[in-house]
Amino acid sequence: MSKLVPQAIRRRDDARIEVDWSDGTRASYSPKLLRDACPCATCREQRAATPAANPLQVLSPTELAPLTVTGMQPVGQYAYKIIFSDGHDSGIYTLEYLRELA
Repeated sequence: MSKLVPQAIRRRDDARIEVDWSDGTRASYSPKLLRDACPCATCREQRAATPAANPLQVLSPTELAPLTVTGMQPVGQYAYKIIFSDGHDSGIYTLEYLRELA
């Protein structure tokens, strides 16, 4: 099987990122999906931790603002670094991982 690669990447008006893959598939990713699935070590550790839920916790101003993707930078020919409006930018999303998220 040949390696799947993006043929086109664009930002839609609704803030989603749309990718046309080399097999003809078109995938659409919301900023929340991408941010929640961030593969960086810090985010993986936070997802693995199971803190006690606090129903009275107040959201930070960053959490209240609409999340957007503010940039994408290629990392070699195998991944993209995605930059989010909340300032997070340490996740490296491999092409295989992006495809899995589709």
